[in-house]
Amino acid sequence: MILELNSINTYYDRSHVLQGVSLSIEAGEVVGLLGRNGAGKTTTLRSVTGLTPPRSGTVSFEGTQIQGKPAYRIASMGVGLVPSGRRVFGDLTVRQNLVLAAKAARKSETAWDIDRVVAAFPKLAMLMDRRAGVLSGGEAQMVKLGRALLGNPKLLLLDEPSEGLAPTIVEEVGRQLHELKNLGMSMLISEQNMGFALSIIDRGYVLEKGRIRLEATAVDLRSSDEARHLLGV
Repeated sequence: MILELNSINTYYDRSHVLQGVSLSIEAGEVVGLLGRNGAGKTTTLRSVTGLTPPRSGTVSFEGTQIQGKPAYRIASMGVGLVPSGRRVFGDLTVRQNLVLAAKAARKSETAWDIDRVVAAFPKLAMLMDRRAGVLSGGEAQMVKLGRALLGNPKLLLLDEPSEGLAPTIVEEVGRQLHELKNLGMSMLISEQNMGFALSIIDRGYVLEKGRIRLEATAVDLRSSDEARHLLGV
């Protein structure tokens, strides 16, 4: 088991956001965390990465409990995060964004370097000297993915990777994630776009109001009336 959450409870001040959330991911598995806006998806990822630690329950990465550890320690263990939105250093070039990530990279026998990232996302080769703040949404997503991979993660967490993107760009992001899946990358994908998520994941959890309401394979979720009702589709 590469990741296991056991009955975590996470708060923002007095607001009890995650209420007994449990989930697991096997090595090489791609798992979806599905839910509407405000369901607690981002908070779940923040609970794993140490940005908003749970007040109770356990978070185990490769069998070691990591709840309460600082975010930089969790990242150095091999947990990579691709945040939602345009989280790039806008005043820096694409190359500078990637170099910063490469300098802070976790050492790995199967290391990702800038050349390998550009080979995986060839469009980046044409963008290396462009300021990241003027990139399109899809281009910024490639930079964020590249930065995360340069950390040589064992587990990749992606927060709403299709959010705000045009349909053709969503398809391109989907192809990129399929390529990572084929390489055996373990991933937890937070999404409210059910169709996009189900085209990639092996298994999924549906989160509603901070609680896991449903767990099933992608095949079963695709035909589940309950899942569609919970997700409002």
